[in-house]
Amino acid sequence: MLGLELPWLDEVVRAKESRRLPVVLTPGEVLHLLDELGGTMGLIARLLYGTGLRLMEGLRLRVKDVEFTRREIIVREGKGAKDRVTMLPERLIGPLQAHLAKVQALHQRDLEAGFGEVYMPDALAVKSPHAAKAWGWQWVFPSGQRSVDPRSGVERRHHLLPESVQKAVRQAAQRAEFAKPVTPHVLRHSFATHLLQGGYDIRTVQELLGHKDVQTTMIYTHVLNRGGRGVQSPLDQI
Repeated sequence: MLGLELPWLDEVVRAKESRRLPVVLTPGEVLHLLDELGGTMGLIARLLYGTGLRLMEGLRLRVKDVEFTRREIIVREGKGAKDRVTMLPERLIGPLQAHLAKVQALHQRDLEAGFGEVYMPDALAVKSPHAAKAWGWQWVFPSGQRSVDPRSGVERRHHLLPESVQKAVRQAAQRAEFAKPVTPHVLRHSFATHLLQGGYDIRTVQELLGHKDVQTTMIYTHVLNRGGRGVQSPLDQI
């Protein structure tokens, strides 16, 4: 049988993986993890848990899509190329505003040095060539260094690399001595589970997460039912 191609086997493996329950932190564990993260990495982790964003959705946020007055964050072209709106936690307003003040000062220095452009979607790059230097289009979480875009040859500031956030979260989990594997995506899983535990309906959670099918969101109800599907053991009744 060695060397035979079994394309159906990949489908079986993917089907099994899709049924795996996600790793979820308790609220106490989330607090412990966040306490181990400071600075920009801590802000990103709090944003992921507080909004349910995927890591790349958070890193690709533009300044114009953070609505402080309406307490909203607009996710542009999330998974499935769809836009959606999620909440902006009250606790993040002050820290995000302070962070953006530093980012704006960095952007101003780039402009004064003859730089300041940011990557733009192709259609907008043609339609509004000057928008690339506008404050509203800048990344919320820009890289600390400018680099040359190999596609265009333009030197500009990219957003932070996902690997940097993944490393920071992994190291924070190690310092917190968690036995379970923790990645930035675990914060999204925890966001959804904790909302359901708080009594929010599954359709609301589905919309916030940007799931196309409610069946995808249903996996978090299985997480809630861990421990014998919510049934109390007879051992605990004697």
